[in-house]
Amino acid sequence: MKLRDLDGTRSGASSPQQSQAPVSRFSRLRAMLAGPDLSFLMEAHSGLSAKIVEEAGFQGIWGSGLSMSAALGLRDNNEASWSQVLEQVEYMADATSLPILLDGDTGHGNFNNVRRFVRKLCERGVAGVCIEDKLFPKTNSFIGEAQPLADMEEFCGRIRAGKDSQTDDDFSIVARIEALISGHSMDEALRRAEAYHQAGADAILIHSKKRTANEIIGFMERWGNRCPVVIVPTMYYGTPTDAFRKAGVSTIIWANHLVRASITAMRTTAAHIHADQSLTQVEGRVASVKDIFALMDNDELETAGDRYLPVTGGPGMTDPAIAEATGAAGDLAASDAPVRGIVLAASQGEALGPLTADRPKCMVDVRGRPLLSQLLDTLRQSGVRDIAVVRGFAKDAISAETVPSAGLTLLDNDRFATTGEVASLLRAADRLTGETVLVYGDVLFRRYILDALMGVEADIVIAVDALRQRAEGQRGAHNPHPRDLVLADKPFSTSYLDDEPAILSAIGSVAVGDSMGEWIGLMRLSARGAGLVRAELESMQADGSADHADIPALLARVAARHPVAVHYITGHWLDVDTMTDLADARNFS
Repeated sequence: MKLRDLDGTRSGASSPQQSQAPVSRFSRLRAMLAGPDLSFLMEAHSGLSAKIVEEAGFQGIWGSGLSMSAALGLRDNNEASWSQVLEQVEYMADATSLPILLDGDTGHGNFNNVRRFVRKLCERGVAGVCIEDKLFPKTNSFIGEAQPLADMEEFCGRIRAGKDSQTDDDFSIVARIEALISGHSMDEALRRAEAYHQAGADAILIHSKKRTANEIIGFMERWGNRCPVVIVPTMYYGTPTDAFRKAGVSTIIWANHLVRASITAMRTTAAHIHADQSLTQVEGRVASVKDIFALMDNDELETAGDRYLPVTGGPGMTDPAIAEATGAAGDLAASDAPVRGIVLAASQGEALGPLTADRPKCMVDVRGRPLLSQLLDTLRQSGVRDIAVVRGFAKDAISAETVPSAGLTLLDNDRFATTGEVASLLRAADRLTGETVLVYGDVLFRRYILDALMGVEADIVIAVDALRQRAEGQRGAHNPHPRDLVLADKPFSTSYLDDEPAILSAIGSVAVGDSMGEWIGLMRLSARGAGLVRAELESMQADGSADHADIPALLARVAARHPVAVHYITGHWLDVDTMTDLADARNFS
């Protein structure tokens, strides 16, 4: 990974044509404004939100003054100084390669403030600024009525001063017209638009706070495409985007929705934690710390450290060499070993009817992606990287093309129709050599469940739902003892969550009334635990029970010889067996 240059590329990056100069952020914004296709700018207010905008696929950023002020705990009334805004947008420009159009309010003063502001923006690689024809200090357009406008000629002077001060020819100045917002006529809005266009504005932003887009469409009809027009449909959001495309709008700004979304999420999270005095209900709903590290490009820092930091321990002594010299090489290797994953996904899922006629149930669609893809995402978010999927029914439906994923190994149980789960696990037995997560391919669970499982100090630990989520539904005349019901040495209790886990007493032969929970199809094995399971698999092969046994039977055998820890959970998971389950999966988050 390399540092970004001001043009938005990464230094040292190669291209098919090395002699071709990269397109600058200034040029890209100008192309978005002047191009024939409708373009979109998404609001950001910090380096983090700018990264998220780029990750989402947007081609440009709106540096929202309202959002930046709110993030600082200030009102959108020029309470944040121009230097504070400049600092915020500099972090944004450093964090992303996208062009940024900054909300410059009124330009923070008269022509002199504008020209200094523009020079500073160009120095920081900010591609453009939008200034509005109101008085400094400004008030947010949606507060009050009939806000006074700047003198038209004086505002034209601000535009000319900005254009004369830009240090890149493609820096863009967008002139924002507040006439309609302030209650003036359409004629006045058009008169100002033409004056600002003649003063050198690269685009016009026509603003409206009506609930419909009638004013905007009326302006576009009379403007006649004399220069690009930008709009902000915060109030008239119900208008179909295609209507703006047909009207000839150049660019749409989604102006403040990330900061608004963050307020909703923070309120909900804070309220849950305050009420529960616990993180259990929120941990699986929020981004992981690992997500933050990934967004902040921590891998680049590690790579740079390898290049620039001195090696400790003397000449020629690398870290592994030091570890070996002190007898710690084995511990170092163990700590660096990746957590492996094994996903059992050989079953068809006949209860899903035609949906699984030509594909296994792990490949049914869940919100536009296979269920298996959702499961693999959760595993990776918890640090499980080296993952093997054991296929069976319609095995070709699971492939590198249908489930694109780095480091995925596909194994086959071609006898899936006449064998059970243990036979599928045997196809991956040689992978039971280190810390391993074993999971069924038709389950979904919140990430915090696996994170907690990884933290339990036990060689074998299983996740058990203390609410017995599906046990009653499983009970029937031919299945009086659901196979996943669990009996342990102590029941679930919030009073010992941080103490020693419960120990499995029985599984697969427990009456509903006696059970303490239902195994959800997820377990974690230490390196030693993986060895214990591998040894039990060999024993089952030797006595002929392996072909038709399920995983609960394997667990019962292991538990008879070694402690199997039980980590209790309370919901936040599901498995997909029926059409009702599939409907629930599509609403699962």
